Amino acid sequence: MITTTCQTLVLGGIRSGKTALAEAQAAALPQPVVYVATATAGDDEMASRISRHQAIRPQTWGLVEEPVNLARVLHEHRQLSPAPCLLIDCMSLWLSNLLHLGGEQLELQREAFLQQIEAYPGPLVIVSNETGLGTIGMDPLTRKFCDELGWLNQALAQRCQRVVMAIAGLPLILKDSITNPAES
Repeated sequence: MITTTCQTLVLGGIRSGKTALAEAQAAALPQPVVYVATATAGDDEMASRISRHQAIRPQTWGLVEEPVNLARVLHEHRQLSPAPCLLIDCMSLWLSNLLHLGGEQLELQREAFLQQIEAYPGPLVIVSNETGLGTIGMDPLTRKFCDELGWLNQALAQRCQRVVMAIAGLPLILKDSITNPAES
């Protein structure tokens, strides 16, 4: 269980159950929840995935669709009292959006987002894919994506009090400095 100000990173592979675990953690909090979606519907299959996700989310949750500027979203929501729980889904789609914008935007947005995580007064639940368990990509863009996501996940894990790995829908706690302060 996360506390009312805990930052949590939920990692996992494709269809590992990471989003469901993240949603359950956010739903258990007393704060209002705002779902921050980074996906864009570039084709019919992705539009269908987005629709499925929206259909199972509680109607009481807010929604912000932001494919690039997550730092701005955190900055705007930290002004609210109380700061809502932001469930950010997901880092791999966000990173992909940034890679298409180019290296300078990637670096600027990444650093701004990481700074806002440290300043956010409410709970955050951040979802990301773990690509470091697979094979090395065959092309430069895939290798760049995997490298950047691995570095981003490491930076997030340093800043988050809890890190959970979703495997077959089950949570494996990698870090919990809320209940085990020696792990921080």
